[in-house]
Order: sequence, then C-alpha cells, then structure tokens
Amino acid sequence: MPRLLHHLILPAMALSFCVAPAWAEDEATFWRLFVADHAKPLVTAIDLGTDTVSGSFELASPASLYATPSKAAVYAVQGEGDRVSAIASGIALGDHGDHADLEIAAPRLLDATIAGDKPVHFVEHHGDIAMFFDGEGVARLVSEKDWLAGNPAARNLKVAAPHHGVAAPLGGYTLISRPNAEDPKALPVGIDVFGADGATVGELHACPDLHGEASSGDTLAIACAAGLLLVTEAKAGPQIKLLPYSDGLPEGKSTTLLGGVAMQYWLGNYGADRVAIIDPSAAEPFRLVDLPSRRVHFAIDPQRVKYAYVFTEDGALHRLDVVAGAIDKTLPLTQPYSMDGEWSLPRPRLAVAGPHIAVTDPLAGAIHLVDAESFALVRDIALAGTPYNIVAVGGSGHTHD
Repeated sequence: MPRLLHHLILPAMALSFCVAPAWAEDEATFWRLFVADHAKPLVTAIDLGTDTVSGSFELASPASLYATPSKAAVYAVQGEGDRVSAIASGIALGDHGDHADLEIAAPRLLDATIAGDKPVHFVEHHGDIAMFFDGEGVARLVSEKDWLAGNPAARNLKVAAPHHGVAAPLGGYTLISRPNAEDPKALPVGIDVFGADGATVGELHACPDLHGEASSGDTLAIACAAGLLLVTEAKAGPQIKLLPYSDGLPEGKSTTLLGGVAMQYWLGNYGADRVAIIDPSAAEPFRLVDLPSRRVHFAIDPQRVKYAYVFTEDGALHRLDVVAGAIDKTLPLTQPYSMDGEWSLPRPRLAVAGPHIAVTDPLAGAIHLVDAESFALVRDIALAGTPYNIVAVGGSGHTHD
C-alpha cells in the first residue's frame, strides 16, 4: 500500500475549510482546460462549466503541454518549433492558511520564450524549471517566477553530446542524463549531478536505458533498465539509490512514470498491456496490473488520491484503485485507437479537472468529460481540429468582489 504523506495533505485540508458556512456565499470552483492540436501549432483554452473558448494561441509547432504546481502557467514544449512558450493560465490560488483565495482572469500567451534545438523534456521542482534540448545536449534552467515576470534568463549546462535526455533541478543541484559514449542516439547510461558552479559532483550514477522520471513527495524517481533510481535532497547533496526490479517480475521495464500525490508511490507502464504500481516502502515494491488491451495513456487523480485512470486501445477508460492494485470501474468511451503504427499518431490523452476526467478524442474532434465519482459520461465538448495533448488547471477558493 502506498505510504501516506501527511504533510502533502495540508493544502487539500486548507481548501476543504473554505466550504464552511462563513465562506459559503463566496466559495467558487473553477477549472480551465488547455488543449493542443495534433496537427496545427495551436493551443485552445476552454472554461469548464460554460465550456466556452477563453483563449486560442498560435505557436511555432504542435506542442506537448505541462502545468506546474503553482498553476500560474501552462508550458508548451514545441519540439519541431525549437522553443518552449508559457501561457499564463489566468488562475491564481492564494494560500491564506485557513482558506484559499481564487482569482480568475483571461489566459494569455507570454512574449518570453526559451529557444533551443529540439526541446523535449520539461521538469519543474519547487519553482525551478529545467528543459532539455535534445538537438544540442543542453539543459536550460530558469526560475518560474522570473519567467512569469517576463525575464527568463536561462542558465545553460552542456553535456558531452546531443541525445534524448532529461534534466531535473533539485535544490542547488541539477541532475542531467549522460549520453551513451558509443552511440549518443541510444538511451542515456546514467545521471550526473551538477553543482551550482556548473561542475559535476561525484561519479556517474549508472542508469542504463534511462527514460522516464517523476516526483512523489520528497523523492524523484528515474526509470532505468534495472529498476528506479530514487533521489532525495540532503545537505551533502542529492542522495541516490537504486530500487531494483524484483526477481519474480516478467520481462519488461517502466519508461514512463507518474508520481502519486498525498500517497508516495509511482505509476508506470510495464510492457504494452500492464501498468506497475511502485511503492518503495512495500515488501513487494512493484505490483503489476494487467489491462484488458494495450495501454494508450494514463493519469493520476491528485484529489481522489487512491485512484488513477488508464485509457486502453479498445476505447475504454478504466479506474485503477492503486491501494487495492486492481481496476474497479470501466467505461467504454470512444472508437478503438489501435497502438499499432507510429507512436506519435493522434490518440486520446487524459487530464483530471477537479470533479471530471477529461479525455481528448482526436478523431472525433471532441473532449469527453467523465464524472469522477459516478464514472459516467457527463457531456462532450466539440473542438475543431484534432484535439490531442491536454492539461487542466483550476481549483476552489474564496472569491472577492
């Protein structure tokens, strides 16, 4: 069973206090979806409730989208457009201890961008952002606060060769993948730790076939061929240890990770038709869950923390109870989306938006909204083009006139 993180529950508790009668007349919940088109360099913002378009933003190329815990912006990584753009979400949640304040404005595309050759991975940690540019072998580091203020002065860290890599900020240090010296086009061989002065600290932390990372609680996990590297902060620098795959597991590995919220665990792929629930504190850290067909996409619920959702190629959405380690609900939702063919073909993507799970349906030009409690389809939102990558930003808070 994933370990409960009591200190991470506090923000949710603070929000729950807002619904007391003294605040009831001014309490509001608001969620906004940001949807990137698969074929066009376009991101559309949709305000849930009215389901109206509140913004449409032209980019340099189709984008992958990321939201950070601040909820202040959505970041559009444009691999073919050689830049990363920031879209101010228009949503501000201010923490006041016993309640949160919610302010809503129109979203807007910021002028400041981070340019470079083929950005792919985007990682945020405690307000610091690291982006890795595969075409250069360069990590660019920037403060989110500075970026949103219009001054994203990036610090560059260059590695031995361009490769499909990743960088992660961790306090005063930065973790960056090391390319395979014999074949930089192959997956990286490990992680180097860089200090604030840009010099490496210590030796290589081996991680053959490195691909996939996510944080849960105070720990960053990095997926390797042999297991997961677990990284925690310490005064002497990042502490890194390997959580090896169990001997009894079938052949396979995780290459995509999501980090649990309020419970410390990771959800990863493991072969085409399984997911792995990973809890380092458990006697058996890796629990595999068989899926009825091949996996298309998955997402963790940050509010109903024991649930995650998996979409499979038969067109069904599944609710996964990560405590029980089993699928407990299934909802047929779209036409089948075969996983045969190129990995980049337009297929559904998931985002959790408060009380709803939003599922893009690229071939139907729609977003399906599923009620997270009843696990029933609530309504569809039509969206022109090929809606693909999606993130949700929002929350609840006390509003002021």
